[in-house]
Amino acid sequence: MKQNIYAFESISGMMRKLGQPAPSHPLIALLDYSHVHTELAAPGDKFLLNFYKISFKTGFHGKVNYGLGYYDFEEGGLAFLGPGQTVTISADHGSYEGYSLFFHPDLIRNYPLGTSIHQYGYFSYAVNEALLLSENEKNIITALFHNLSNELRNNIDPYSQDIIVSQINLLLDYSNRFFGRQFLTRKPVYNEVIAKMDAYLHERLYSSNQLKDGVPTVHELAGYLGLSPRYLSDMLKSLTGQTAQQHIHDKLIERAKTILCKSELSIAEVAYELGFEHPQSFNKFFRQKVQMSPTAFRENFQ
Repeated sequence: MKQNIYAFESISGMMRKLGQPAPSHPLIALLDYSHVHTELAAPGDKFLLNFYKISFKTGFHGKVNYGLGYYDFEEGGLAFLGPGQTVTISADHGSYEGYSLFFHPDLIRNYPLGTSIHQYGYFSYAVNEALLLSENEKNIITALFHNLSNELRNNIDPYSQDIIVSQINLLLDYSNRFFGRQFLTRKPVYNEVIAKMDAYLHERLYSSNQLKDGVPTVHELAGYLGLSPRYLSDMLKSLTGQTAQQHIHDKLIERAKTILCKSELSIAEVAYELGFEHPQSFNKFFRQKVQMSPTAFRENFQ
């Protein structure tokens, strides 16, 4: 069966595809799924969006595929997509409840949010890492969506965009807070993930020939754990105070110190042993982390 890819540069074009009226503001639209009476697309078809999407699912029966993974929204929650990401329609359409907020990068370009939005890492999360909301959190998010809906129904005036952007900013800040809560309430589960991560890094750093593919990377580690790189780093930062990259570097430094102290390998040989392509890169890395060169560390230890 042929799969179609629908690329949408504008929110107006996407709304036409959904059989909806043109948005009152060309750079933002709030879609209430109770008003959608047309099929989104055929199963397997993809939507490629050139704008942000925040989906608030108060109830969902069925599955939607984002990227490589499926997510069941039956419990309700928030999912986030950044520009350039795709949504694939599943054969199991189910029924939607809730809203999707779409806004173009141009809407926020002249606001502080335009430069800070990259700090909201959940736009890079996989959809199975969506934010699941408590009842109280759902009420807060519902109120924010209602505020946006009311503002978009009003006639556009000189204050409209400022108010809309401030509401989006508030929505993102609340989402940050709620993700922090989600990391903490699932700490026992994530402790198992951290233990699995540490075991993997130990295997990579201490087993013979395990570093032939180079220094471990965040993408490699996230792939092994079945998480998106940004979600892994944000989860670790929330629970341990360190990102995934910092965890890798700490383990790598400990391994380097062990080799320097317990072997007679040259500094270049130590670098290659650790997976560095160039001894200069290892020297620079070690000096940044330990505040002395590998040679000075070895001499001080001895």
